[in-house]
Amino acid sequence: MPVDKQILIEYADMKEEIKDLRRRIQEDKKALDRLNKTVVEDSVTCGKKGKKPLRIVKIHGKPTMAIIRKQAAYERKIAQLELLEADLLEKQTQVEEYIQQIEKSRLRSMFRLYYIDNLTWEMVAMQMNYMFPKKRIPFTKDSCRKLHDRFLEKVS
Repeated sequence: MPVDKQILIEYADMKEEIKDLRRRIQEDKKALDRLNKTVVEDSVTCGKKGKKPLRIVKIHGKPTMAIIRKQAAYERKIAQLELLEADLLEKQTQVEEYIQQIEKSRLRSMFRLYYIDNLTWEMVAMQMNYMFPKKRIPFTKDSCRKLHDRFLEKVS
């Protein structure tokens, strides 16, 4: 399969999806912990003599069905996360191959910082200025973003 710029978009989207799934797993874990600490109490009658109960007994327990359902959902999300992370590793390899095909060294560095290291454009500019201190005009977040956008337009 030829690698194109679409892989960059897919890779960035997938990283966000995994971040969201991890957040959801954390929420499920907290909810499951709360359910495991929850004790349900109820009063039940033991037999009747006429309309009056013979005695009333209090029972205590955990909401087992709710715990089982929440645990199953939690485990499904963890399995889904493992699959997504494996797919993300494959996509990262494809992204690295795509970036390696870029002819200009500065652009390659910029793409690695933005896509692989997940830096913001401002951080990319700072890092690029650190990497290339002898450049006459320093990098800015806008110049980095424009170089990125122009490159992607050119390869379209």
